[in-house]
Amino acid sequence: MRIGSNHRVSGRSYLDGQCLIAMPGMADTRFNRSVVYVCAHSEDGAMGIIVNKPAGDTKFPDLLVQLDVIPSSELIRLPSQAERLQVLRGGPVETKRGFVLHTADFFLESATLPIDDGICLTATLDILRAIAIGSGPESAVLALGYAGWGAGQLEAEIQSNGWLHCEADPELLFDDGIDTKYQRALGKIGIDPAFLSREAGHA
Repeated sequence: MRIGSNHRVSGRSYLDGQCLIAMPGMADTRFNRSVVYVCAHSEDGAMGIIVNKPAGDTKFPDLLVQLDVIPSSELIRLPSQAERLQVLRGGPVETKRGFVLHTADFFLESATLPIDDGICLTATLDILRAIAIGSGPESAVLALGYAGWGAGQLEAEIQSNGWLHCEADPELLFDDGIDTKYQRALGKIGIDPAFLSREAGHA
């Protein structure tokens, strides 16, 4: 799957590096009020990370111990950034697998995928180790699972008024205001959530 550009092919614009915003009438309840950062979009399909759904009570330090990245005795030495790192429910696919969405100041050869505008994706334990010792990226979130679409599926959902999309920015992806990300994403395209209709074609 092609990563890292947003260009038009055969009259369609790929959405790599943009955010999808679920419409109120979204048929799939797993994506209710979701903001999804699109990591890859091509004629073969699409892959993205939900950036506004916390993974319940799961905490990053606890995951480090569960995954044997560090022993529990080292938790007291974690840098503050690691202690605060958000764990998100990234999507319904491969929910036991972790994906770190992060700024481009951290890069692992053959493991990190550059996406767009200084944003990257890494899915190895090495980045967790780096974060645990304070040598990771400046900003990051850990997502458990991802959202995936087959060839033409995302386009069809957009056509049926399932999704809007907006430009992504680091604040929308990484800041702590998870509860306001949906409203902020809509605000980036000038929409007040109160005026969104559940009927296709009337947003």
